[in-house]
Amino acid sequence: MASDPRRDEEPPADLAERLVDFVEALRSKGLRAGTSETVDAAAVMAALGLDDRLRLREGLASALVRRGGQREVFDMTYNLYFPAGIGVGVAASEIDAESAEDLRDLLLMAIAEGDQRMMQQLAELAVETLGSVPTAGSSEAGWSAYQTLDRLNPRTLTAAAEAMRAQQQGRGQGQGDGPGGGSGSGGSSPGLGGGDVADSLTRDEVRRMIDLFRTMVESEARRRTAEVRGRDLVTKHAVRRSTSEVDFLSANAQQLADLRQAVQPLARKLATRLSARRRRSRRGRIDIRRTMRRAMGTGGVPMRPVHAPPHRTRPELVLLCDMSGSVAGFSDFAMLLVQALHEQFSKVRVFAFVNTVDEVTDIVREGVDVRRRIAEEARITKWHTSSDYGESFRDFALERLDVVGPRTSVLILGDARNNNQALRLEDLHEIVQRSRRSFWLNPEHPGSWGLGDSVAPEYAEVVEMHECRTITQLEQFISRLLPV
Repeated sequence: MASDPRRDEEPPADLAERLVDFVEALRSKGLRAGTSETVDAAAVMAALGLDDRLRLREGLASALVRRGGQREVFDMTYNLYFPAGIGVGVAASEIDAESAEDLRDLLLMAIAEGDQRMMQQLAELAVETLGSVPTAGSSEAGWSAYQTLDRLNPRTLTAAAEAMRAQQQGRGQGQGDGPGGGSGSGGSSPGLGGGDVADSLTRDEVRRMIDLFRTMVESEARRRTAEVRGRDLVTKHAVRRSTSEVDFLSANAQQLADLRQAVQPLARKLATRLSARRRRSRRGRIDIRRTMRRAMGTGGVPMRPVHAPPHRTRPELVLLCDMSGSVAGFSDFAMLLVQALHEQFSKVRVFAFVNTVDEVTDIVREGVDVRRRIAEEARITKWHTSSDYGESFRDFALERLDVVGPRTSVLILGDARNNNQALRLEDLHEIVQRSRRSFWLNPEHPGSWGLGDSVAPEYAEVVEMHECRTITQLEQFISRLLPV
């Protein structure tokens, strides 16, 4: 940090106020950082000082990050509130590169050599050179990571970087010509496929470096834009929320992948929480008859109550999951979470539908590429591919109703957008009446219920419907559903 003169240009200002603003920004993105965490962060800052920016970042993260999926949000916000400097760094400004081609040549060498310091400087210079965008109604420019990466196109450097790195490792054109298979590349044996393994590792490393450069450019564009438009505005619009606060319906492919990775840790946490609840409820209700009998020894005064042993039953669970369109991501995650908790239930049956119902319990149990396999192997559509809740409920009531009994909890997952088809409320009512408990989890905001082709209000009169747009909401509901 001390080696870069830019950092001396920014005054230390009021660090306490900066830290409070930083914590408020984290809170706005779903991190539950309160007063005690803020005090801890201040203590960390006082202990570590400001000499080492990376060390300070790790210290603040230890005080403010509490859950998985929050670290990326923390890092993006930290770079805005505690930036490495202002404008382009001195080292980056001294690089001799005036065009995109010059930058690409330098970036190619940096990726091949794995020089992350050089990549960071090139990211700063690339945003400065290629990423400037005008702002309507303002003389100040903004900075675009998308425009920078689109003009630089680092993905096209993959093959060239692989070849350059292979040459540097001594596995150039002469590889495999002789019995030794090369000149000192670590002993890989072509006969055993060692060359293929080395190529694969090189390819993975090059792609990792390119992904790292993309991240550097995005971070640099946010930092430069924050200098012009303010940290609060950039934090609001350019920093993603933590995984637990991502809206199921607006999640992109990467966020859905992150959600799927969160299934097992979340299931373990819920199981641990359930164990604690069971320990607390180890004693059952007071047995009045035995308590009064014991009270005969104390003159009828019930000094020591007698508790009846708890009667624990594990309910059966039936899931009805809409697998159409954007709702599929929400259903996919919920199915995997429930399957991960299957030991908490005596039986779990999973049914998927678009406009007809098919059982997918075995596919969900295997847990591999669930959505694709359901689309390919299950019969969840008839003559069209649009959601038809009424037809699906009718099919379930006619053909699958025997799986619902007095010990069964039914959980329906879907947005209740019926594409103007018949509601079939009587069939849904029959399913609800036959079950022990029934709930509907809707991934849309209640403000959207009833708008357009949504028939959520009508179905909500038959079954208890809950908003469930994020992991946090789903976690809270599943926690209530689990038997004690």
